Amino acid sequence: MARVSKFEDLIAWQKARALANVVYRLTRCPPFSRDLALSGQMQRAAVSVMSNIAEGMERTGKAELHHFLTIAKASCAELRSHLYIAHDVGYLSERDFAATMALAEETARVIGGLRTSVSAQRSGTQ
Repeated sequence: MARVSKFEDLIAWQKARALANVVYRLTRCPPFSRDLALSGQMQRAAVSVMSNIAEGMERTGKAELHHFLTIAKASCAELRSHLYIAHDVGYLSERDFAATMALAEETARVIGGLRTSVSAQRSGTQ
């Protein structure tokens, strides 16, 4: 991981921010917006992805950053699972589902790559 001084500079956080924006846009449209449980859970998961990246960056050590990146990646998986439900019950078109799923998968890959880099730094192999 190159020296990054603030979380806003991380590509992983930028992707997570874009993902949260899409999730909020989609969940605010009827009939999705009337399902407060699912739309709220998806919004919380999307916010969790970007927030855990930010929180991890502000912690003092690589071990803590690694931990928070793990949580962020898991929240991304939770969101992907919710996308299936939203699609299956007809809240998302095939196009919106595919595009959002692709962004969620890309975000998870970037977080995973960052986590691998942080892990290598922790073990001194980089």
